[in-house]
Amino acid sequence: MVVDGWLDGAMSLNVSASDPEGRPETTVASLPPKLPDEVTLLDVREEHEWVAGHAPDALHVPLGQLPDRQAEVVAAAGSGQLLVTCHLGGRSARATDFLVSSGVNAVNLAGGMQQWAAAGRPLVSETGAAPHVD
Repeated sequence: MVVDGWLDGAMSLNVSASDPEGRPETTVASLPPKLPDEVTLLDVREEHEWVAGHAPDALHVPLGQLPDRQAEVVAAAGSGQLLVTCHLGGRSARATDFLVSSGVNAVNLAGGMQQWAAAGRPLVSETGAAPHVD
C-alpha cells in the first residue's frame, strides 16, 4: 500500500514513476521531510561538488569509483534502499542503472542535488563556508 508516496511498512521509495528508459526514479517533491532510516542517500558527484555542499548523512562515492566500491555501497544500504543523486540526475541515472543491473535496490533522484537545494532540504559543506550546489 502506498501512503504519501511511501510504501506502508516497507518504507521504500515510491518508484511507480520511472523515466522513459524504465529506470526507477523519484523526485525531491515526493520524498518525506526526513528520509527513513531504511533509505541511504548515495551521492555520486565529484569531490569538489561534494565539498561545496551535500546532504547530511549521505554516502559519497564518485561515479567513476562506484564499480570498485560497490561492496561498500551495498554494505551501507544493508537491506534498505539506495536513493542515488548527483547534480541534475544524469550521473545518478547511470549509477542507478549499474546498481540495479547488479541486483541492488536503487532509485534515481530526478533533478539531483540542484532540486534538493532548491526545495530547501538540508545541506552541509566540508569547507566551513555556507553550503551550496552550483
